[in-house]
Amino acid sequence: MTEQSRSRVFLWVLLGGGAFFLFFIAIFALVYFTVRSQQKTSFSGFGDKIAVVDLEGVILSPKDTVEQLKKFADDSSVKAIVLHVNSPGGGAAASEEIYREVLRIRDEKKKPIVASIETVGASGAYYVSSATSKIFADQASIVGSIGVIAEWYNYEELIKWAKLKAITLKAGEFKDTGSPTRDITPVERAYLQGLIDNMHTQFIHNVAAGRHLKDDQVQELANGKVWTGEQALPLKLVDQIGDFRAAIADTAKSVGIKGEPTLVRPEKERKSVLDLLFGDVSEYLPSRAKLMETNVGFYYLWK
Repeated sequence: MTEQSRSRVFLWVLLGGGAFFLFFIAIFALVYFTVRSQQKTSFSGFGDKIAVVDLEGVILSPKDTVEQLKKFADDSSVKAIVLHVNSPGGGAAASEEIYREVLRIRDEKKKPIVASIETVGASGAYYVSSATSKIFADQASIVGSIGVIAEWYNYEELIKWAKLKAITLKAGEFKDTGSPTRDITPVERAYLQGLIDNMHTQFIHNVAAGRHLKDDQVQELANGKVWTGEQALPLKLVDQIGDFRAAIADTAKSVGIKGEPTLVRPEKERKSVLDLLFGDVSEYLPSRAKLMETNVGFYYLWK
C-alpha cells in the first residue's frame, strides 16, 4: 500500500470515527434533555401553585424529603403542599425528623400541608402523615401500624457449622447487645425492650399531638394493627376518603385557587449514564432498603 493510500484510509477512519462520536453525543444529549424536561420542577404558568412531595418506599434518611418540604414552605407562590404517601415507614429517627418539618410547616409557617395516602401509609409514614393539616386515603389504602420493631438474624449455629469463631472485645456490658453471633441475654432483652417501649410512647404522643387527639385515644389503637382507609375514617386516623386528585381539588379550594391548580414537584436527578440511556435501573441493584433486614436498628415499619 502506497503512502497516499494509507493516508486516504486513515482519513476515512478518522472521519468515520468522528461521525460515530458525534452521533453518540447527539443521542446522549437527546436522551438527557428529554429526561431533564420530564423531571424539571414545573414552575411554568402564572398564579398560585400547589407543591407535591412524594414520600415513597422505606424511609431511611430524612434529608431529601425535609429539604424539599423546606423549599416549598419558603416559596410564597406555593399556597399549599400535598404529601403523596406510599410507604410502609422506616427508621424511627428519620420518620420523626420529617414529622417535625411537616408540623413546623403546619403550625409555624401556617401553610396548609395535606397527606394523600395511596396504597400504604403505615407506621413511620403514618407518623409523618399525622402532622399534616388533613389526611386523605383511598377506601382500600393501608393505614396505621402504630408500633415499633427491632429484629435481626442470629448466625451462631451457622458460624459453628462453618467451624468459625466470633471474637468480640468490648468495654461496657451492653456494647455488643444484639450481636448476631450469640443469643441475647435476659438482661439485654429487657434493656432493648425499654428502648422500644420509650419509642412507642413517643410515637403515640406525637401522633396524638398531630391529630389533635388525647394520648389515650391513640394508645387504644397503638397495637401494630393496620386498617383500610374505610376502617380508619371512624377511628379518626384519616379525615376523608378520596384519591390523589380529590386531595388536590380539595386543597386548591381550601386556599382559594379556582380552576385547575398548577402542580409543582421537586426535580429528580438521574444517578448515572446507564439511567440516562436505559432508564432507572436502581430497582435491580442492591440498596440500603433491600439490605436493611441484616442491620440492627429500630424502625417504625410495617412488615
